[in-house]
Amino acid sequence: MDAAFTEEQHEIRRTLRELLHKRCGPDEVKAAVRTPPGYDEELWRRLAAQLGLPGLALPTAYAGVGCGPTELALACEETGRAVLPSPLIPTAALAAPLILALGSERQRAELLPPLATGELTGTLAVPGGRLATALALTGANDGDWAGGGRAGGIQARRVAPEGAAPGPEGGGWRLYGEAGQVLNGHTAEVLVVAAHTGGFARSRTLLFLVRADAVGPAEIAGRAETAGRAEAPVRGEGPAGLRGLLRTRQTALDETRPQARLELRDVPAELLGGGPGEGGGGDDGAAVARALAATGAVAAAALAAEAVGAADAALARTVAYVREREQFGRPIGSFQAVQHRLADLYVTLQAARSAVYYAAWSAGRGGSGERTAAPHGPRGPAEPGVAALALAQALEALRAAAAEAVQLHGGIGFTWEHEAHLYFKRAACDELLLGPVHRLRARAAEEAGLFPGGTDAVDGGAPAGAARPVGAAATDRAREAVDV
Repeated sequence: MDAAFTEEQHEIRRTLRELLHKRCGPDEVKAAVRTPPGYDEELWRRLAAQLGLPGLALPTAYAGVGCGPTELALACEETGRAVLPSPLIPTAALAAPLILALGSERQRAELLPPLATGELTGTLAVPGGRLATALALTGANDGDWAGGGRAGGIQARRVAPEGAAPGPEGGGWRLYGEAGQVLNGHTAEVLVVAAHTGGFARSRTLLFLVRADAVGPAEIAGRAETAGRAEAPVRGEGPAGLRGLLRTRQTALDETRPQARLELRDVPAELLGGGPGEGGGGDDGAAVARALAATGAVAAAALAAEAVGAADAALARTVAYVREREQFGRPIGSFQAVQHRLADLYVTLQAARSAVYYAAWSAGRGGSGERTAAPHGPRGPAEPGVAALALAQALEALRAAAAEAVQLHGGIGFTWEHEAHLYFKRAACDELLLGPVHRLRARAAEEAGLFPGGTDAVDGGAPAGAARPVGAAATDRAREAVDV
């Protein structure tokens, strides 16, 4: 691993930081989250047109920039520093990599260029709020996390072409169910939906494409208020048969990370990967799980980079304040107790930043751009445990930096309107969405093989046919260790 950044990578950071410094201050952020989309659409178009931000990690063959996870992480560090509300993470780190990995050539050619240029936005919809599980960040993603036929999930059924008898081949798909906590789900035009299909005999989780922009003009209702925002439903008003999609923006503590609830009632969908002969791998449940795990490594690095950027900004604001705020005739930053607290924060932040950079490098297999990438899909499996561990460290660093920012700003830091609460809310909500931290660390320990041997090694020779699954005790032991 070469730890030195290239000139191109430095330029990406510098350009993005300058633009966001001018256009994305705390007042602009608070104004943007109160709009129906939840972000500044004009700024998003500018970031997409001038910097190619949503296509940063996509190949040039699909109108992308041709960089890799490292460059995407560097960009996310800057957007995190500004606490930028945008569809960058769901589009560039979730939807686009999955389409690139599993989509047929027709689907890639149709969807990736508009996603890369910002004309469309996308997201990943996972039922039950199990995004971290689906991405294999807090546990194995080979289970029935998409519903498994139970209430609360999303079910997919095949429908026969018009005038033909039902059969296993051909025809389209219909989705029925709901998913909550979908990042930017109320505005994304391309929905990648995880759904359960196959019944009991061929039970598996597959990914489906729903073109929400094909539903027709959207009716966005609701009030844009600061706290206690009313949920804003977005109803499809398109042709018959496409009226089953209901999207509702949910009230969230962190308004800079908009979330939505999707309700699907026999919504037409297309299998990601297409039908037989289209060259995709979307009908293979194992391939879907691998693609989700590989996407999880990239998404974890990007989200962790955002957390590091936000923690860095919170620390910088706190240091600036303690230099100015005087008590007992001297700046409070001159007191040794305050200096020790800030020094500890700095060390924690730098450790998290190093972990994030390594996770981004590992997700790209040490290379940036498409020279080291496969023609389609992820660059290969990242080093086991790296992504989850980096995300855990970054979330811990942000939580500590935000808490100290509130404390050291004194009385003004406790007011809800102060900028410190932007970081505090981001820290709290990201951990709720992707954590908790101890589960991320436990998953990293599992993947790294820190507790090999399964049940026998941990339980002192318990029989293999015991009631608990093999490896369950090892998992519990790993979680207890990281909790300590």
